[in-house]
Amino acid sequence: MTHRSETSEAMAGGLTIFAAVMLIIAGIFGVFRGIMAIAEDDIFVNAPNYIFKFDVTGWGWIHLIVGVVAILVGLSLFKAALWARIAGVVIAALFMIVNFLSLPYYPFWSMILIAMDGFIIWALCVVRQKDLA
Repeated sequence: MTHRSETSEAMAGGLTIFAAVMLIIAGIFGVFRGIMAIAEDDIFVNAPNYIFKFDVTGWGWIHLIVGVVAILVGLSLFKAALWARIAGVVIAALFMIVNFLSLPYYPFWSMILIAMDGFIIWALCVVRQKDLA
């Protein structure tokens, strides 16, 4: 019986660390993507006739702010606090929405980050709090 709880604790800790590292990486990517958009880099594609039409500089600020918050929450996840897990799910969901809405500007990278955010949400939701205690 002790072996099973040790295994579930190790797995829960591993998934939380995975989510923390992935959220920090996603946050760093968001910060870099935000800086590129704020600097009006030519790397972003401008899709005409897209229903969600936004200014690339405005998207840059959104990515930059959400990226910084994601890094801070990711660092807090190393403490395995419940509030950090909840905030991590919220931030990853926000990143998912932001990346969906920015699909016309950088489609391939947006799809990769949407999948990455899905793994973050999964890793934070599958772990029970009692396994972390």
